[in-house]
Amino acid sequence: MSGRVAWALLLGLLTILPAEPLAAQSRRMREGARGAQGIDFDELNIPYNGRFTFVRLRFDPLPEYGGRGWGGRDLKWDHDYPRAERHFTKILDEITSLGPNFDGSVILSVDDPELFKYPVAYMSEPGFWTLTVEEAASLRDYLLKGGFMIFDDFASRHWFNFEDRMLEVLPEARIVELDASHPIFHSFFEINSLDHTHPYYGLRSVFYGIFEGNDPEKRLMVIANYNNDIGESWEWSDAGYIPIELSNEAYKLGVNYIVYAMTH
Repeated sequence: MSGRVAWALLLGLLTILPAEPLAAQSRRMREGARGAQGIDFDELNIPYNGRFTFVRLRFDPLPEYGGRGWGGRDLKWDHDYPRAERHFTKILDEITSLGPNFDGSVILSVDDPELFKYPVAYMSEPGFWTLTVEEAASLRDYLLKGGFMIFDDFASRHWFNFEDRMLEVLPEARIVELDASHPIFHSFFEINSLDHTHPYYGLRSVFYGIFEGNDPEKRLMVIANYNNDIGESWEWSDAGYIPIELSNEAYKLGVNYIVYAMTH
């Protein structure tokens, strides 16, 4: 990585918005939570204004999983929120001309019609994802009409639930491993190696994709960071918990994903 790029990323990290808005937002989430259905997303979500906005998809996690989280539950889809998207969109603003909203983000259900206003959506922990018939149909329409999905933060056996849910969304889909030659890894940064490992588990990361019409010459609709968790690296990039080299690589992947999605 060139010195200019390294300094650009560091500049983004050093100019992250102050912590107080993040703390206030997290506090509102906790105080407003009465289980997953009690969260006031209208209060948390910023209004649509036509600018690029980070969209996180929510879902009801598999019923056998519970524990920490809002209202006593670990919702899974909320992992790394809101710091991950706040830090990431600040980086987008610093090093691209995209002009994103970096003072807030949006959380939507999978079948929310509002999703069709946003070209890119992110999901954390798809290993715990559940899906209704209506949600599968809505997400299928979103992808086939030009939407792009990023799946992140899942590893090992979580693959099987992700695969099953994706085949409910796109029954004919082939989920294929991507290599570093694909244009998504060259849309902004030149990423010539995908030699990544999970930040905690040490597992080899694999990047999977789904192409429109299962044709690798057509648009990539889905990318899945298997055995990886770039959201974790975004979240803690300003705290010293994650090596800066790892955070930089995670930011490079995320920026490339957004630039590719916005140009294809």
